[in-house]
Amino acid sequence: MKGTIAQVRSYPGSVQLLMANQFTINLGFYMLMPYLAAHLAGTLGLAGWLVGLILGVRNFSQQGMFLVGGTLADRLGYKPMIVAGCVLRTAGFATLGLVDSTPALLAASAATGLAGALFNPAVRAYLAADSGDRRVEAFALFNVFYQAGILLGPLVGMVLTGVDFRVTCLVSAGIFALLSIVQIRALPARRADDAQDRNAGGRESVLSQWRSILVNRPFLLFSAAMIGSYVMSFQVYLALPLEVRRVGGEGEFGTAAVAVLFAVSGLSTILFQTKVTAWCKARMAPGRALTWGLVTMGVAFVPLLVATAVPVPDGGAGRWLLAAVPPTLAALLLAVGTMIAYPFEMDTIVRLSGDRLVATHYGLYNTICGIGITLGNLLTGAALDAARAAGMSAMPWVALLALGLVCSAALYGLHRTGRLAPPADKVRPEPELAAA
Repeated sequence: MKGTIAQVRSYPGSVQLLMANQFTINLGFYMLMPYLAAHLAGTLGLAGWLVGLILGVRNFSQQGMFLVGGTLADRLGYKPMIVAGCVLRTAGFATLGLVDSTPALLAASAATGLAGALFNPAVRAYLAADSGDRRVEAFALFNVFYQAGILLGPLVGMVLTGVDFRVTCLVSAGIFALLSIVQIRALPARRADDAQDRNAGGRESVLSQWRSILVNRPFLLFSAAMIGSYVMSFQVYLALPLEVRRVGGEGEFGTAAVAVLFAVSGLSTILFQTKVTAWCKARMAPGRALTWGLVTMGVAFVPLLVATAVPVPDGGAGRWLLAAVPPTLAALLLAVGTMIAYPFEMDTIVRLSGDRLVATHYGLYNTICGIGITLGNLLTGAALDAARAAGMSAMPWVALLALGLVCSAALYGLHRTGRLAPPADKVRPEPELAAA
């Protein structure tokens, strides 16, 4: 841990602040969101479809607006979008705790999603810009802070929600309000493409900028290939908890085993992310690291696949071990695969963008992967249901293993053909001046 702190201190103050910001953002978010559904269905007594709608609006407003948020960050500057996102989430979380009408809850949920769409691309583009040639290492540290917030947030939220969910909402809103003040006072202003805009003598229209990204074939192919990594990593929240409860039951053991999954995933990243990144960077090219990361994530489902060949004991320690050990190994391997891939993934997006419109590229990338996660989870859920109905418990794990191998093969192909390398310098077309 001392080495990690020393490494953080070696970066400029803006990068250090962005890392601390991401920890705080995730702390405030995850202390509230895991308990929102229970509040809506229990305390407020809303119907299940309404609960799903409110939660879905948040996800849709975030995924659907990532491209817009990234574009605004590139045009207006990174700091305004980070501040706007924090202010909007302050208002959204406070509203979730103070209102009980469906329209107000929908509006608050949409606001919290839009907030993420505003600051997420801006934070990553800002970090990439200010970390210079140590970008890969910076994103490795960023992931440590990211995971620490995810790990600590639900624990704090559990304590506060035990008092009252409204207390959780107001404390979370207070965290984002404080974060907004810190950004305004301490985060230096940072704009994108200043030099290019001045040299070109004008600014491209938004549609022209979007077209330039949509014809960036290597970037789009890379985005499509990486969808599988997000579908697989999300199974820590979907398929693995369901498998624990399928084998071990719904009692206290199942709850504890699921908590272990999250702890293994988060703690392993906090402890080993920087070491894994340093080892990979010293021994392999970014494309190879990405390939091995996705191979590892695919192989993560092999313990679950092997476990399906073992008869489920009627009870006792044997059943508990079968319910807990394979999913925990899967969670650990998924974390290792993510540790290998994530820093190089974030760096590759910058390289494929040619260091131009970086936030917009991040925004489109997040939208593509978000759509992929939604479709992937629908298919995974359907596979889990079909496997249970047909008595073929191995089917979902075979499908997820195949997904990892296919996506890693696609990345290897992109690497071997040179499509993950930075684009060659091109003469920029005359910009279309934006309408006044």
